[in-house]
Amino acid sequence: QVQLVESGGGLVQSGGSLRLSCAASGSILDIYSMGWYRQAPGKQRELVARITRGSTDYADSVKGRFTISRDNAKNTVYLQMNNLKPEDTAVYYCNAFVRTTARVTTNYWGQGTQVTVSS
Repeated sequence: QVQLVESGGGLVQSGGSLRLSCAASGSILDIYSMGWYRQAPGKQRELVARITRGSTDYADSVKGRFTISRDNAKNTVYLQMNNLKPEDTAVYYCNAFVRTTARVTTNYWGQGTQVTVSS
C-alpha cells in the first residue's frame, strides 16, 4: 500500500511560477521512477515530466520551463514550473512506479492538484 500526496497547485498569472510537491509513503522498497502527468478539460492525460535515478524526461511543451527533481531520502518529487502559460492549466497528477515487495511493482497515482494559469 502506497499513498501519493500532492501539494503546491493554485492560481497564477501567465509568466508566473509554481512548485509542485509529491510525497510517497507506505510499503516502499524502492521507487524506480516518479513523474507528473496532467489532464486539461476535454483532453487526455499526458506526461509532463518523469525522473528516474539517472535521467529525466519532459514533454516538448514544457522543456526549458519546467524542472523535475527528486529527494530519494524523502520519497518526494518536485516540479518547478516557470513561465507558466494558460495552456498549462490542468489537474496535475503525481505518479510513482514502486517496488512494494521483492516481486511486486505497481504504478500509483495521487489525487491531483489543480493548476490554473490566467491570461
